[in-house]
Amino acid sequence: MLDLLVTGATLPDGRTGIDIAVADGRIVDVAPAIQAQAARVIDAAGLLVTPPFVDAHFHMDATLSYGLPRVNASGTLLEGIALWGELKPVLTEEAIAERALAYCDWAIARGLLAIRTHVDVCDPRLLAVRALLDVKKRVAPWLDLQLVAFPQDGVLRYSPARDDPGCKLSALQLLEQALDLGVDVVGGIPHFERTMADGAESVRLLCELAAARGLRVDMHCDESDDPLSRHIETLAFHTQRLGLHGRVTGSHLTSMHSMDNYYASKLIPLIAESGVNAVANPLINITLQGRQDSYPKRRGMTRVPELMAAGVTVAFGHDCVMDPWYSLGSGDMLEVAQMGLHVAQMTSQDAMRACFAAVTQNPARILGLDGYGLAPGCHADFVLLQARDAVEAIRLRATRLAVVRRGQIVASAAPAVSTLTLDGKQRAIDFLRSPPGC
Repeated sequence: MLDLLVTGATLPDGRTGIDIAVADGRIVDVAPAIQAQAARVIDAAGLLVTPPFVDAHFHMDATLSYGLPRVNASGTLLEGIALWGELKPVLTEEAIAERALAYCDWAIARGLLAIRTHVDVCDPRLLAVRALLDVKKRVAPWLDLQLVAFPQDGVLRYSPARDDPGCKLSALQLLEQALDLGVDVVGGIPHFERTMADGAESVRLLCELAAARGLRVDMHCDESDDPLSRHIETLAFHTQRLGLHGRVTGSHLTSMHSMDNYYASKLIPLIAESGVNAVANPLINITLQGRQDSYPKRRGMTRVPELMAAGVTVAFGHDCVMDPWYSLGSGDMLEVAQMGLHVAQMTSQDAMRACFAAVTQNPARILGLDGYGLAPGCHADFVLLQARDAVEAIRLRATRLAVVRRGQIVASAAPAVSTLTLDGKQRAIDFLRSPPGC
């Protein structure tokens, strides 16, 4: 007997009337009209069943800390970094873990079951690293958490003698300690180093470290409006040189929005050739970038459609939720996809479906998730959405009717339905588009 049978589902690839059979935490069959007994049956009734949402770029060590120690009055990236520097000395491991666990609950309820989070290593206590390694173990039955060793203050710029008197370890040594403790990915922030040359050197050092340890790389790269911030070019070069194809990600890449088209026409093929992935963070970068512009004002998100057209794997990240950089957010990756769609003007049907892939299958590929998808042999992890297809899911930021992890329902919600009372008569409205022919 099956543990779970989902009937009458629509899948993201457009197939309809599909059943999904689950046993022992794995999908065992995906086909129309499966004839089998099951301990539990979910009638999808033609609605969309998708693999879980995946966030390829987040900062869980800072999440839900909005207002501590004060609010970011300017709303800028640099004030957010300064605020984080003020907050770090008074952080406790327990407080970081408590906020992170609360956010993980939000994520699971939203069908977000895998997150790559950057964790600041410019702290001789490695407080956030230890807290999030503990959180990773605690949430493992329900959520895949991948940690990036992130030198927030710059791996070369950070000065322990100045910033942490008594500490004799460099940021590179602290980063290596974090990796030794079990952090998964090597991070960096070359555009925050003191000079362009230092930024390029940091990329070299960190890529060589990752290659030596057999790890993935994910760098905050060129998160500025400066068209001459070109560390992504250096990242692509060292990826090629060290044979790291497919294991390296450039996050943000907002300077590409300000580059001239000739240079971008050279750069994008280099990124594609090197196999470097790209993560755009539309919510945060549409608010942070272009701050010094009057009008016309730059949008401040990287060239998503052009990167996708070149064959680069592109994902959207949430980046921040209620922290020193961003006061909003709720862990809803459909909100992220919706903002990305609008900012990039990706409004064709295929482009909108590509935006849905940017919060599901593309980030899963970037994280290297094993057993992700809706095929026999995959983990039985999926979400039933109150929508008939991926485009409608983005339009409505669809209700997660059921969230399934390893074949078990871990979250559920009632359908979003409003009741109208007009001319003394009541009727329900759910905002779904009418089926063709109605």
